[in-house]
Amino acid sequence: MKYIVNKETRATYNIAMDEWLLTRLKPKEPVFALWQNESAIIVGKHQNTFEEVNDAFVKKKGIEVVRRVSGGGAVYHDLGNVNFTFIIPVDNPENVNWKTYVEPMRLALQKLGLEVELSGRNDIEIGGRKMSGNAQRFSKGYLMHHGTLMFNVDVETLVRSLNVQEEKFLSKAVKSVRSRVTNIREYLPELTVETFIEALTYELTGGGQDGEIQLTSEQLEEVSMLEKKKFSQKSWNYGENPPFNYHSREKFTAGSIEVNVYVKDGKIQTIQFQGDFLGVEDVDDLTPDLIGLEFSYDVLELFFKEHDPNRYFGVSVEELLQLFKVDGVGKESK
Repeated sequence: MKYIVNKETRATYNIAMDEWLLTRLKPKEPVFALWQNESAIIVGKHQNTFEEVNDAFVKKKGIEVVRRVSGGGAVYHDLGNVNFTFIIPVDNPENVNWKTYVEPMRLALQKLGLEVELSGRNDIEIGGRKMSGNAQRFSKGYLMHHGTLMFNVDVETLVRSLNVQEEKFLSKAVKSVRSRVTNIREYLPELTVETFIEALTYELTGGGQDGEIQLTSEQLEEVSMLEKKKFSQKSWNYGENPPFNYHSREKFTAGSIEVNVYVKDGKIQTIQFQGDFLGVEDVDDLTPDLIGLEFSYDVLELFFKEHDPNRYFGVSVEELLQLFKVDGVGKESK
């Protein structure tokens, strides 16, 4: 199988490359690419980004959030992860079976000495522990099958990024995830991620017999434009979410505070605070200014720093932001 070299580690570019390969390359035979991202959350096409990502944590850590064009769940990437993309001519999408199209990867991993098995609807496992998730997308005669290969992924950052946890539950969450996933390096300690990519390329190219497809400068410019116009846009990465309701309740010294928010197109449509809190000013005077704001932790943090919540709730900015720690916006656990 011929291959495309992609050394870029920017998630917005690499997800744009995936779509470009699917829709523009038009190869006559299957081709593949191996690539890596700096720390990033890659969200499935039909997922609600706000419900998948610990927004405060990923922003503080500079973790990119990018929506891909295939379905499935959100995944965490870092440079300890190797991603693969197969572009395959397919006549009839009704005949697509993910196990068929991941078979070259399974065989290549076996030749490297890994006893892997296909599991569930889209996983590759070693000894019953997941090390790869897969997704597919069909478009005009071509199938894109892409997936992750956990070589040496930071599991704690994975958990903090994808699952908003109270600190008291965090260690249990990390332990639980570690019991269900595994890194390839545990089984191939003699390899680095770079030599793993080299070995995998060798196996997938029939022992190094198949050549490289070099994209032209014009083609690479098309990828860059797709990145700029689509995958770098917050309207794509966050805005393509179904409307949802957010609810949270916390008890403070000043009393309990409960918030109900309706979010559409990533923005607050309605918001209501309830509880037995004690404030000097009426919170109903504050809520109209929240309508239309982006429902993200940093925007709310800035808003409440500019509108002292002690006047309305009897609590500090830091305390009030605890209301936005689960399911939607996310508060980092210290």
